[in-house]
Amino acid sequence: MVQLSELASALNQTESKGIFSKHPKGFGFVHPDGETDKSNDIYIGKNDTKFAMDGDHVTVKVIHPKSDKRGASGQITKINERAVVETVGTYRALSNRQVKTLGYKGRIELFNDRISDTLYIKQPLVGVLEEDVVGVKITQYPTDLKAFEGKITQIIGHKGEVGLDILEVLCAMKIPQEFSEEALAEAEAFSEQLTADDLVGREDYRAEITYTIDGEDSKDLDDAIHVKKLINGHFELGVHIADVSHYVKDGSPLDKEAYSRATSVYVTDRVVPMLPVKLSNDLCSLNEAQERLTLSCVMEIDEKGKVVNYKISPSYIKTTYRMTYSNVNKMIHQGREGHREALESYSKIADSINAAVELHDILEGMRKDRGMIEFDESEAKIILDEKGHPIEIIKRDRDTAERMIESFMLMANETVALDFQKKKLPSLYRVHDKPKEKAFAKLMETAAEAGFSLSSNSHEAVNYFADEIQGTNFEKALTYQLRHTMSTAVYSEKNTKHYGLAAANYTHFTSPIRRYPDLVVHRLLHLYPSDHSNRTKEEWKERLPEIAKHASDMEHRAVVTERLVDAMKKAEYMTDHIGEVYTGIITSVQKFGVFVALDNTIEGLIRVLNLHTGTTEDLEFDEETNTFTGKKSGKVYQAGQEVKIRVLAANKRKGTVDFEQIISE
Repeated sequence: MVQLSELASALNQTESKGIFSKHPKGFGFVHPDGETDKSNDIYIGKNDTKFAMDGDHVTVKVIHPKSDKRGASGQITKINERAVVETVGTYRALSNRQVKTLGYKGRIELFNDRISDTLYIKQPLVGVLEEDVVGVKITQYPTDLKAFEGKITQIIGHKGEVGLDILEVLCAMKIPQEFSEEALAEAEAFSEQLTADDLVGREDYRAEITYTIDGEDSKDLDDAIHVKKLINGHFELGVHIADVSHYVKDGSPLDKEAYSRATSVYVTDRVVPMLPVKLSNDLCSLNEAQERLTLSCVMEIDEKGKVVNYKISPSYIKTTYRMTYSNVNKMIHQGREGHREALESYSKIADSINAAVELHDILEGMRKDRGMIEFDESEAKIILDEKGHPIEIIKRDRDTAERMIESFMLMANETVALDFQKKKLPSLYRVHDKPKEKAFAKLMETAAEAGFSLSSNSHEAVNYFADEIQGTNFEKALTYQLRHTMSTAVYSEKNTKHYGLAAANYTHFTSPIRRYPDLVVHRLLHLYPSDHSNRTKEEWKERLPEIAKHASDMEHRAVVTERLVDAMKKAEYMTDHIGEVYTGIITSVQKFGVFVALDNTIEGLIRVLNLHTGTTEDLEFDEETNTFTGKKSGKVYQAGQEVKIRVLAANKRKGTVDFEQIISE
């Protein structure tokens, strides 16, 4: 006879489908299809995975449903679709003894450490050498009775080749390295010279003093500006963007390539462009003294930062100067080395730069008043030697010129988005949701315990809180926590606003060379003035959701790739600094240790056993407050604290660095 408890248990068992994320230790979580909240993920023990791999789409039987005290757990019953069909890794030959015992010639050391099963090779490709990076097609997935097998399909690079480590990451992340022959042929066919037909229907801004401002090593210059003070005291800001849509037509080979990539990828020693170099660095790059086709957003802005009039139109310009952030900052800051020389060298734009700085201050103040949430972030430039080895890491802070260009691009993006909204025309938007509820609730508790007021996630409350903690001992810890409550910005066909910018209307219009959504926005700006029929609007309403999702997904892939390469090269840099002592800031506290960021932006882990309070004692981890406390000393470790560390180890392949704490005498 079936017991009531057994019957109840059977009724509670449900089936779910989703994506399996596997931890290197073997366990993992299934994220159910259609769910947005990770709290509904289903835990899978390492003995219940049915040999599923990271990223596989699976069916799972829920054994223990989610409750107030714990999340759901279950067993994978079926693998519906494999995520890994082809992969990339480093070839390792097996010893003669292993060959006889196992029946395989070699194995592949995979870049993805979440695939814990050993991938064996029966017969290596002719010419493959030890430690070559290779492409592999999976021929057999692991089961209780079968091993994980693959076949080498190509040699990506031989051991010792400069940049092979980065190339391996790019290939592992499926970042395409080559353009199709059709796309390249289409790009090469374009004329270097503009014709009279190219200029028909375009505003002529060649008489304006226009200039680009970019980094010294930038080659894809897709935005130029002109700024001047008007007689009525207002400002005229012209943002001129390379008209990529003139060359990349909807549905063409170039368009298919651009859509597939969706974004350029910027890693330490190279750029993987969205478009062929002929376009990205030449025809669509607003190079100095060259006539170029553009889309312009020219705005009249009053003394309070409000756009009182604007015009968005196809255009053409002739850039006066190709400026760098460094030279513009020299022009702006009196007393800085090279100030006078910069003013003399670029005298044609001196008045414009003065007006631009004044306008930037107004716009920055306007955004702050409306509640824009901004974090001061520094970037790091990793300098490599001729062999691709990192020899220096330079921290770069955003100066006036960098912030000024960002400010003007934001203004153009908002104005274009507003134009679509006013005309009720379908478009893509860049949207940003409110902070993550659980993370923000935890921050509110932490803030209250520290004696600060954070009453809600309104812009007023968040900015009041940021001002309140400034200069206090809690500033760094609470700022880190606030940063990690923020949602990820994505593309959408729905204008659901941009929380971080406190903007009601926002899109991406300013970088069509390197972002596909911007290219789509340009196409729509060209299309709607001549065709805004219901049929056209319905067609784009249907197309935009898929474009938005794909662009967001590819952007995420690019960000992850850039972070992987960054972490790898920083770890490689630290291999030359083992034993050296630094001072850093605790960025987060986990039950296994604390993460510490150095001033050069390198982050490492102090494992619990390497936390030294000055006395022999156990450390107690508090999951609610994310802190460690010494049981004897009462010493507390929390985010934002300054600690002295010694570099213990660095693993280039994993992109990790290990520290130990040093007690100051």
